[in-house]
Amino acid sequence: MPVRDNTNRAWIAFSLGFILALASFLFNPFNLAPDACKAVAVAILMIIWWVTEALPMPAVALVPLVLLPLLGVSSFEEVAKSFSNPVIFLFMGGFMIGLAIEKWNLHKRIALQIVCRTGTSGDRIILGFIIATGFLSMWLSNTATTMMMFPIALSVIAVLKGRGDSGHGFRNFALVLMLVIAYASNIGGMATVIGTPPNVALSHISRRNMI
Repeated sequence: MPVRDNTNRAWIAFSLGFILALASFLFNPFNLAPDACKAVAVAILMIIWWVTEALPMPAVALVPLVLLPLLGVSSFEEVAKSFSNPVIFLFMGGFMIGLAIEKWNLHKRIALQIVCRTGTSGDRIILGFIIATGFLSMWLSNTATTMMMFPIALSVIAVLKGRGDSGHGFRNFALVLMLVIAYASNIGGMATVIGTPPNVALSHISRRNMI
């Protein structure tokens, strides 16, 4: 029964959006120009569907891409510019790479391989984490890289602590290891455009000014 009620509510909200949008277009209460009136009707339709959750939000967000060219308000190319900005796709690419690396634990493999090659002494472990974190941050968001490397560093600290290393030097090592992950993420993030979101924004602003 609850599933049926939710379905009925969704259909009512779906129909209500069409009715209010059509009423706004036919009666034109704001005395707008025809194209502006059509745009307002589309906006009302989207607002109703968003507020009532008649459709998933990503689907509602694509409504202008279909209705505005169909109603003759704007061309498809003009509307699509808001959906196909290069910055948006650059962000999407970075997020997809991050999800893929996290899914297959590639960050752990890279970190462990680098740490194994640099050595197991305190200084060399820290050097290994600097190199691994900086390299990963070149291709991922610096914040995401920090969150990925943080549990690996905690596991290393736990292993060393289990061996009986708990003196003053060990506490300094644990503190430095946490700090170098944050610093290496920021340093690596400056190496590429997708390393951190401000790089993308700055690149877009610089390109626009050049044009």
